[in-house]
Amino acid sequence: TMPSIFSYQSAEVDWCEGNFERSAVIAEYYNTVSVGTSQGQEGAQRLWALLLGDRMTLFSLLTPLNFLVLEGAGSKSWEFHCLQQPALFPAGVFSTYFHMTLSYVGQLLDELSILWSLAAAYSFWYPEVYFPRFIKSRKHFFWLTGVTTVISTLMSFIKPAFNAYALNCIAFHLLYLTWRELKKCDDKRVHRTAAAMVVLWVLAISSWISDRWLCGFWQAINFPYFHSFWHVLIAMSLLYCCPLVIYFDVNYELPSFKPKIRYWPRDSWLVAVPYVALEKPHKQC
Repeated sequence: TMPSIFSYQSAEVDWCEGNFERSAVIAEYYNTVSVGTSQGQEGAQRLWALLLGDRMTLFSLLTPLNFLVLEGAGSKSWEFHCLQQPALFPAGVFSTYFHMTLSYVGQLLDELSILWSLAAAYSFWYPEVYFPRFIKSRKHFFWLTGVTTVISTLMSFIKPAFNAYALNCIAFHLLYLTWRELKKCDDKRVHRTAAAMVVLWVLAISSWISDRWLCGFWQAINFPYFHSFWHVLIAMSLLYCCPLVIYFDVNYELPSFKPKIRYWPRDSWLVAVPYVALEKPHKQC
């Protein structure tokens, strides 16, 4: 009889960490725990906008699917609200479930939740200046992204083992877009944030590839934990990616707010949390 698609170790892929070595109910203990840790970091990143006198500071430790809604609050003040879209939460839950069970369903849920989160981020945040020529509006781009995502979802069932490679390849397009934007930007803080994002992504993808391709070596020296490092490093890379997305988006959609990248607690610290500070626009009669 065929094994259930929900059964333990029914997935097409298995990572380098040994299975059920530290728990009878958790297949990959450190991979499972590291996903939970990185998702906890993402949850802590969802902070409300702060109104500070004449300046408003939006801490952009936000997931890519947070919406900024601008509302006028009288003639002298403005306020930003963050409407949370918990897009990465399902990805974290499904990734935890996948590494805990190594089930076929867990693998698909993990990968497809990431695919749909990326599709939603592209739909809302992809700059219109980079739309294909045949796309005339954001609504048309929504349809293009939706149809592409549905087709990709159906194709994911054909050979699920290829899904992770395909998803990682999307990062190259995001890096290309970042490079295009940096060519138009002279702000050293923006370049610093992008550099940190790229370094962390390189470390993350190196960990992912090492775990996938050099597993025999890591097992020989009893250190098969690089997929765990991938989870933490990619979450840290998002910590720098999200402020960049918001910074460029505000530049396109709300240029009068003059966004600035800053760091908490201090700009001068080598390791600090980036955020976007928005200057209050001056109303003219």
